[in-house]
Amino acid sequence: MALSYAAASITRRPVITGMPVTVSFELTNHCNLRCPECSSGSGTMKRQRGFMERDLFEKAIRELKPYLWYSSLYFQGEPFLHPDLFSFIRMMGNTRTIISTNGHYLGGDNAAAAVQSGIYKLIVSLDGMDQESYSRYRVNGNMAEVMEGIRRISREKEKVDSPMKLELQFLVNKYNEHQIPLAGAFAGEVKATLKLKSMQVIDGHDAGEWMPSERKYSRYEKSGGKLSIKNKLPSRCLRLWLNPVITWDGKVLPCCFDKDAEYVMGDLSSESFRDIWHGARFKEFRLKVLSERRSIPICRNCSSGMRNVEL
Repeated sequence: MALSYAAASITRRPVITGMPVTVSFELTNHCNLRCPECSSGSGTMKRQRGFMERDLFEKAIRELKPYLWYSSLYFQGEPFLHPDLFSFIRMMGNTRTIISTNGHYLGGDNAAAAVQSGIYKLIVSLDGMDQESYSRYRVNGNMAEVMEGIRRISREKEKVDSPMKLELQFLVNKYNEHQIPLAGAFAGEVKATLKLKSMQVIDGHDAGEWMPSERKYSRYEKSGGKLSIKNKLPSRCLRLWLNPVITWDGKVLPCCFDKDAEYVMGDLSSESFRDIWHGARFKEFRLKVLSERRSIPICRNCSSGMRNVEL
Protein backbone atom coordinates (compact mmCIF):
# COMPACT_ATOMS: atom_id res chain seq x y z
CA MET A 1 0.00 0.00 0.00
CA ALA A 2 2.85 2.40 0.77
CA LEU A 3 4.30 1.88 -2.71
CA SER A 4 0.99 2.54 -4.45
CA TYR A 5 0.51 5.68 -2.34
CA ALA A 6 3.99 6.90 -3.26
CA ALA A 7 3.33 6.21 -6.93
CA ALA A 8 0.00 8.04 -6.79
CA SER A 9 1.57 11.04 -5.06
CA ILE A 10 4.16 11.35 -7.81
CA THR A 11 2.02 10.59 -10.87
CA ARG A 12 -1.21 12.18 -9.54
CA ARG A 13 -3.05 9.06 -10.65
CA PRO A 14 -5.15 7.12 -8.09
CA VAL A 15 -3.06 3.94 -8.27
CA ILE A 16 -4.14 1.33 -5.74
CA THR A 17 -2.92 -2.24 -5.21
CA GLY A 18 -3.77 -4.81 -2.60
CA MET A 19 -6.01 -4.28 0.42
CA PRO A 20 -5.73 -1.94 3.43
CA VAL A 21 -3.59 -3.08 6.36
CA THR A 22 -5.66 -1.20 8.91
CA VAL A 23 -9.41 -0.57 9.13
CA SER A 24 -11.57 1.28 11.66
CA PHE A 25 -14.86 -0.38 12.60
CA GLU A 26 -17.60 1.74 14.15
CA LEU A 27 -19.34 -0.67 16.50
CA THR A 28 -21.82 2.03 17.50
CA ASN A 29 -22.30 5.77 17.20
CA HIS A 30 -24.23 5.98 20.48
CA CYS A 31 -22.45 7.66 23.39
CA ASN A 32 -23.09 8.33 27.06
CA LEU A 33 -21.37 11.74 27.01
CA ARG A 34 -22.21 15.05 25.35
CA CYS A 35 -18.83 16.42 24.29
CA PRO A 36 -19.49 19.73 22.50
CA GLU A 37 -16.99 19.29 19.65
CA CYS A 38 -17.89 15.68 18.88
CA SER A 39 -20.37 14.91 16.12
CA SER A 40 -22.02 12.19 18.21
CA GLY A 41 -21.97 13.93 21.59
CA SER A 42 -22.99 17.38 20.36
CA GLY A 43 -26.09 16.08 18.64
CA THR A 44 -25.04 17.49 15.27
CA MET A 45 -24.67 14.08 13.67
CA LYS A 46 -27.02 13.79 10.70
CA ARG A 47 -27.01 10.03 10.24
CA GLN A 48 -29.00 7.41 12.10
CA ARG A 49 -27.65 5.76 15.23
CA GLY A 50 -27.33 2.09 15.87
CA PHE A 51 -25.16 -0.93 16.67
CA MET A 52 -23.20 -3.06 14.21
CA GLU A 53 -24.78 -6.48 13.75
CA ARG A 54 -22.72 -9.59 14.27
CA ASP A 55 -23.35 -10.92 10.75
CA LEU A 56 -22.06 -7.71 9.18
CA PHE A 57 -18.94 -7.72 11.35
CA GLU A 58 -18.26 -11.38 10.54
CA LYS A 59 -18.62 -10.71 6.81
CA ALA A 60 -16.13 -7.84 6.95
CA ILE A 61 -13.65 -9.80 9.07
CA ARG A 62 -13.74 -12.85 6.81
CA GLU A 63 -12.69 -10.72 3.87
CA LEU A 64 -10.28 -8.31 5.56
CA LYS A 65 -8.57 -10.28 8.31
CA PRO A 66 -5.89 -11.89 6.08
CA TYR A 67 -4.59 -8.41 5.22
CA LEU A 68 -4.98 -6.55 8.52
CA TRP A 69 -2.04 -5.56 10.68
CA TYR A 70 -4.06 -3.22 12.91
CA SER A 71 -7.76 -2.71 13.49
CA SER A 72 -9.55 -0.02 15.48
CA LEU A 73 -12.94 -0.93 16.95
CA TYR A 74 -14.15 2.64 17.33
CA PHE A 75 -15.07 5.71 15.30
CA GLN A 76 -17.95 7.81 16.60
CA GLY A 77 -19.59 6.69 19.84
CA GLU A 78 -18.50 4.60 22.83
CA PRO A 79 -17.53 1.00 21.90
CA PHE A 80 -18.17 -0.36 25.42
CA LEU A 81 -21.88 0.30 24.84
CA HIS A 82 -21.96 -2.51 22.27
CA PRO A 83 -23.23 -5.69 23.98
CA ASP A 84 -21.02 -7.91 21.75
CA LEU A 85 -17.80 -5.94 22.13
CA PHE A 86 -15.74 -8.74 23.62
CA SER A 87 -16.97 -11.37 21.17
CA PHE A 88 -16.07 -8.99 18.33
CA ILE A 89 -12.57 -8.62 19.81
CA ARG A 90 -12.19 -12.41 19.93
CA MET A 91 -13.08 -12.60 16.25
CA MET A 92 -10.09 -10.38 15.46
CA GLY A 93 -7.73 -13.17 16.53
CA ASN A 94 -4.07 -12.15 16.22
CA THR A 95 -4.81 -8.82 14.55
CA ARG A 96 -3.50 -5.93 16.66
CA THR A 97 -6.77 -4.49 17.87
CA ILE A 98 -7.15 -1.03 19.42
CA ILE A 99 -10.06 0.23 21.51
CA SER A 100 -10.61 3.88 22.46
CA THR A 101 -13.02 4.62 25.29
CA ASN A 102 -14.15 7.53 27.45
CA GLY A 103 -13.48 5.25 30.43
CA HIS A 104 -16.92 5.15 32.08
CA TYR A 105 -17.40 1.40 31.55
CA LEU A 106 -14.27 -0.01 33.14
CA GLY A 107 -15.99 -1.04 36.36
CA GLY A 108 -17.33 -4.44 37.41
CA ASP A 109 -15.95 -7.27 35.30
CA ASN A 110 -15.08 -5.06 32.33
CA ALA A 111 -11.55 -4.19 33.47
CA ALA A 112 -10.53 -7.85 33.76
CA ALA A 113 -12.38 -8.73 30.53
CA ALA A 114 -10.62 -5.94 28.62
CA VAL A 115 -7.16 -6.94 29.85
CA GLN A 116 -7.76 -10.63 29.13
CA SER A 117 -9.48 -10.06 25.77
CA GLY A 118 -6.23 -9.97 23.83
CA ILE A 119 -6.51 -6.40 22.57
CA TYR A 120 -3.25 -4.73 21.65
CA LYS A 121 -3.95 -1.28 23.05
CA LEU A 122 -6.60 0.38 25.21
CA ILE A 123 -6.85 4.18 24.84
CA VAL A 124 -8.69 6.01 27.61
CA SER A 125 -9.63 9.67 27.27
CA LEU A 126 -8.70 11.72 30.33
CA ASP A 127 -9.05 15.38 29.46
CA GLY A 128 -8.55 17.07 32.81
CA MET A 129 -7.23 16.41 36.29
CA ASP A 130 -10.10 17.90 38.28
CA GLN A 131 -13.82 17.63 37.66
CA GLU A 132 -14.22 21.25 36.59
CA SER A 133 -11.62 21.19 33.81
CA TYR A 134 -12.52 17.62 32.80
CA SER A 135 -16.24 18.28 32.41
CA ARG A 136 -15.66 21.41 30.32
CA TYR A 137 -15.28 19.02 27.40
CA ARG A 138 -16.46 15.66 28.74
CA VAL A 139 -19.96 16.89 29.48
CA ASN A 140 -21.87 14.50 31.81
CA GLY A 141 -18.60 12.73 32.55
CA ASN A 142 -17.27 11.72 35.96
CA MET A 143 -13.50 12.15 36.24
CA ALA A 144 -13.16 10.18 39.49
CA GLU A 145 -15.00 7.22 37.95
CA VAL A 146 -12.73 7.28 34.90
CA MET A 147 -9.56 7.48 36.99
CA GLU A 148 -10.68 4.56 39.13
CA GLY A 149 -11.42 2.58 35.96
CA ILE A 150 -7.91 3.29 34.70
CA ARG A 151 -6.46 2.13 38.03
CA ARG A 152 -8.48 -1.11 37.73
CA ILE A 153 -7.07 -1.72 34.29
CA SER A 154 -3.56 -1.10 35.59
CA ARG A 155 -4.04 -3.54 38.49
CA GLU A 156 -5.47 -6.23 36.20
CA LYS A 157 -2.55 -5.83 33.79
CA GLU A 158 -0.11 -6.29 36.63
CA LYS A 159 -2.02 -9.24 38.07
CA VAL A 160 -1.88 -11.29 34.86
CA ASP A 161 1.32 -9.74 33.48
CA SER A 162 -0.56 -8.57 30.40
CA PRO A 163 1.34 -7.09 27.42
CA MET A 164 -1.67 -4.91 26.57
CA LYS A 165 -0.65 -1.28 26.10
CA LEU A 166 -2.50 1.33 28.15
CA GLU A 167 -2.57 4.86 26.73
CA LEU A 168 -4.11 7.93 28.31
CA GLN A 169 -5.23 10.49 25.75
CA PHE A 170 -5.28 14.11 26.88
CA LEU A 171 -7.04 16.62 24.59
CA VAL A 172 -5.14 19.80 25.33
CA ASN A 173 -7.25 22.96 25.57
CA LYS A 174 -7.09 26.25 27.42
CA TYR A 175 -9.00 24.81 30.39
CA ASN A 176 -6.63 21.90 31.09
CA GLU A 177 -3.22 22.75 29.58
CA HIS A 178 -1.89 23.73 33.02
CA GLN A 179 -2.63 20.18 34.22
CA ILE A 180 -0.36 18.37 31.77
CA PRO A 181 2.28 17.69 34.50
CA LEU A 182 -0.44 16.18 36.73
CA ALA A 183 -1.62 13.99 33.86
CA GLY A 184 1.97 12.85 33.32
CA ALA A 185 2.33 11.95 36.98
CA PHE A 186 -0.90 9.95 36.93
CA ALA A 187 0.20 8.12 33.77
CA GLY A 188 3.39 7.15 35.58
CA GLU A 189 1.38 5.91 38.57
CA VAL A 190 -0.72 3.55 36.42
CA LYS A 191 2.17 2.58 34.12
CA ALA A 192 0.51 4.09 31.05
CA THR A 193 1.69 6.18 28.13
CA LEU A 194 0.41 9.75 28.03
CA LYS A 195 -0.61 11.01 24.58
CA LEU A 196 -1.09 14.78 24.33
CA LYS A 197 -3.49 15.51 21.50
CA SER A 198 -4.62 18.74 19.88
CA MET A 199 -8.37 19.33 19.77
CA GLN A 200 -10.37 19.18 16.59
CA VAL A 201 -13.46 21.38 16.52
CA ILE A 202 -16.54 20.89 14.35
CA ASP A 203 -16.44 24.45 13.07
CA GLY A 204 -13.18 26.41 12.82
CA HIS A 205 -14.96 29.48 14.19
CA ASP A 206 -15.34 27.63 17.52
CA ALA A 207 -11.60 27.05 17.89
CA GLY A 208 -11.12 30.24 19.91
CA GLU A 209 -13.22 28.76 22.71
CA TRP A 210 -10.68 25.96 23.17
CA MET A 211 -7.30 27.14 21.85
CA PRO A 212 -4.50 26.63 24.41
CA SER A 213 -1.82 29.28 24.89
CA GLU A 214 0.91 26.86 23.74
CA ARG A 215 0.88 27.06 19.96
CA LYS A 216 2.14 23.49 19.48
CA TYR A 217 -1.03 22.13 21.07
CA SER A 218 -3.40 23.94 18.72
CA ARG A 219 -4.45 22.79 15.24
CA TYR A 220 -5.64 26.29 14.48
CA GLU A 221 -4.17 29.75 14.12
CA LYS A 222 -5.44 33.25 13.60
CA SER A 223 -4.98 34.71 10.16
CA GLY A 224 -6.62 37.93 9.01
CA GLY A 225 -8.85 37.93 12.06
CA LYS A 226 -10.09 34.41 11.33
CA LEU A 227 -9.23 31.00 12.75
CA SER A 228 -8.09 28.35 10.31
CA ILE A 229 -6.37 24.98 10.52
CA LYS A 230 -2.57 25.13 10.33
CA ASN A 231 -2.45 22.35 7.79
CA LYS A 232 -1.29 23.44 4.33
CA LEU A 233 -3.43 20.61 2.96
CA PRO A 234 -1.11 19.22 0.30
CA SER A 235 -2.98 17.35 -2.43
CA ARG A 236 -2.31 13.86 -1.12
CA CYS A 237 -3.44 11.81 1.87
CA LEU A 238 -2.10 8.48 3.09
CA ARG A 239 -5.38 7.69 4.87
CA LEU A 240 -7.07 6.94 1.52
CA TRP A 241 -4.55 4.15 0.87
CA LEU A 242 -4.26 2.90 4.43
CA ASN A 243 -7.18 3.39 6.81
CA PRO A 244 -10.82 3.34 5.66
CA VAL A 245 -13.77 3.31 8.05
CA ILE A 246 -16.72 0.91 8.20
CA THR A 247 -19.75 2.41 9.96
CA TRP A 248 -22.11 0.46 12.21
CA ASP A 249 -24.52 -0.08 9.28
CA GLY A 250 -21.87 -1.22 6.79
CA LYS A 251 -21.09 1.97 4.90
CA VAL A 252 -17.45 2.23 3.79
CA LEU A 253 -16.01 5.73 4.26
CA PRO A 254 -12.71 7.10 2.91
CA CYS A 255 -11.37 8.13 6.34
CA CYS A 256 -12.15 9.08 9.93
CA PHE A 257 -12.86 12.74 9.07
CA ASP A 258 -16.12 11.82 7.37
CA LYS A 259 -18.13 11.91 10.60
CA ASP A 260 -21.53 12.17 8.90
CA ALA A 261 -20.88 9.60 6.15
CA GLU A 262 -21.20 12.23 3.43
CA TYR A 263 -18.78 10.36 1.14
CA VAL A 264 -19.98 6.78 1.11
CA MET A 265 -17.76 4.65 -1.11
CA GLY A 266 -19.98 1.58 -0.91
CA ASP A 267 -22.17 -0.61 1.30
CA LEU A 268 -21.00 -3.96 2.70
CA SER A 269 -24.58 -5.16 3.00
CA SER A 270 -24.67 -5.54 -0.78
CA GLU A 271 -21.01 -5.35 -1.97
CA SER A 272 -17.67 -6.92 -1.13
CA PHE A 273 -15.03 -4.73 0.46
CA ARG A 274 -12.59 -5.48 -2.38
CA ASP A 275 -15.07 -4.24 -4.99
CA ILE A 276 -15.61 -1.05 -2.98
CA TRP A 277 -11.89 -0.49 -2.29
CA HIS A 278 -11.00 -0.80 -5.97
CA GLY A 279 -14.26 0.67 -7.23
CA ALA A 280 -15.07 3.77 -9.27
CA ARG A 281 -16.25 5.93 -6.34
CA PHE A 282 -13.07 5.39 -4.35
CA LYS A 283 -10.96 5.96 -7.45
CA GLU A 284 -12.77 9.23 -8.18
CA PHE A 285 -12.40 10.40 -4.58
CA ARG A 286 -8.67 9.61 -4.48
CA LEU A 287 -8.21 11.46 -7.77
CA LYS A 288 -9.95 14.53 -6.37
CA VAL A 289 -7.72 14.50 -3.28
CA LEU A 290 -4.65 14.22 -5.52
CA SER A 291 -5.76 17.20 -7.61
CA GLU A 292 -7.77 19.54 -5.38
CA ARG A 293 -7.88 18.37 -1.77
CA ARG A 294 -8.83 21.83 -0.48
CA SER A 295 -12.10 21.68 -2.39
CA ILE A 296 -13.38 18.72 -0.31
CA PRO A 297 -15.24 19.92 2.82
CA ILE A 298 -14.18 17.05 5.11
CA CYS A 299 -10.53 17.66 4.17
CA ARG A 300 -10.55 21.28 5.33
CA ASN A 301 -10.44 20.24 8.99
CA CYS A 302 -8.03 17.33 8.49
CA SER A 303 -4.77 16.90 10.38
CA SER A 304 -3.18 14.49 7.89
CA GLY A 305 0.08 16.01 6.67
CA MET A 306 0.20 18.61 9.44
CA ARG A 307 3.60 19.30 11.00
CA ASN A 308 4.81 20.71 14.32
CA VAL A 309 1.53 20.04 16.12
CA GLU A 310 0.70 17.44 18.75
CA LEU A 311 -1.90 15.29 16.98
